[in-house]
Amino acid sequence: MKLGDISVSYIEIMLKAMAHLGVEVDEILDKYSIDATSLASPDARVSIPKFMRLGHDCIQASGLPWLGLVMGEVTTATNLGIAGLLALSAQDLRQACQQIATFELLNKYNSRGQSQFFVSQAFGMDQDKYRALSREYGVEQGQGVLMFYSIKPYNDYNYFVVDSVLSGWCQIIQDLSGKEDGIEKVCFEFPAPVYAKKYHELFNCPVLFEQASNYIVIKAEALAWSCINRSAPTFELLRRGADEELEKVRLGLSFHEKVSRVIGPLLDGSTPTLEQVSQQLSMAPWTVRRKLVEEGGSFQQTLNDTRRTLAISYVQDTALTLGEIAYLLGFGSPTAFQRAFKRWTGEAPGRFRTANTSTNKEK
Repeated sequence: MKLGDISVSYIEIMLKAMAHLGVEVDEILDKYSIDATSLASPDARVSIPKFMRLGHDCIQASGLPWLGLVMGEVTTATNLGIAGLLALSAQDLRQACQQIATFELLNKYNSRGQSQFFVSQAFGMDQDKYRALSREYGVEQGQGVLMFYSIKPYNDYNYFVVDSVLSGWCQIIQDLSGKEDGIEKVCFEFPAPVYAKKYHELFNCPVLFEQASNYIVIKAEALAWSCINRSAPTFELLRRGADEELEKVRLGLSFHEKVSRVIGPLLDGSTPTLEQVSQQLSMAPWTVRRKLVEEGGSFQQTLNDTRRTLAISYVQDTALTLGEIAYLLGFGSPTAFQRAFKRWTGEAPGRFRTANTSTNKEK
């Protein structure tokens, strides 16, 4: 299980931001072997670590640590692939936000999680869930939440990712509706960075740091705003194709892989249980256990395999400390992680990193 990959359409956003700033990027693109052909391919993707290193190099070249906010300003719905095209043709902002979250997987995959959209409700079968979410995220009844997953710990390589996603969503919502006051607040889980004033200059609403997650809150009345380019026939045609593509992605995964993808986001300072994973899959624990056995495995084996492959990727492809990696993989201590890593690979993680990162840096 790799850390994830992302469509080159997100590199396109980065390049638009750099062009907007008047900064040349040819040398950076050459460094990462990115050419015009790959940038034009609908199937071309780059790894998450490569994308973060590319962004870091662009920040260094531009001298702007808030490059992600600039990326958000130049983001258009078309940069989100099928999800964005569906949002463009949606009837209203509520439907548009649903498409952005639902079909994100067609344009990127991250082992840390997937974006979500929900509307705070006070009735129905999910009443308790919505109430809990609303309390945690400070959302009033009827408001919508478009949420990006956590990618902590934060460093110079990933602040820009959250900045670009949340500011990009705000820009798209403004473009879809033609109105500037649809966002109630924008929330970031990390502390205010040194360039905090840039957020207040960009967003036409309160900006909060050190929050429960990374998300934007959309005003209740704004969810009903019509999209300027709405087209029911076009939406239904696109939705039909998107549903088919999403089903292909899911059918192409073994049950082991499906469970592994659920385990990944839950490995955040703790070890997920079979019950937690089963709940995410909307299955009974015994059903999950049986399906894994039918494929010749077990829940514990899938958990161990997920940890092992993520551990190798984190050590080889990121600048995270061993303590941070240990936490992300649910180990009780860095020592426990180091023992497990040596058992998996035959080498201590520090030695493994030294031997492998130099040859894989730009891959």
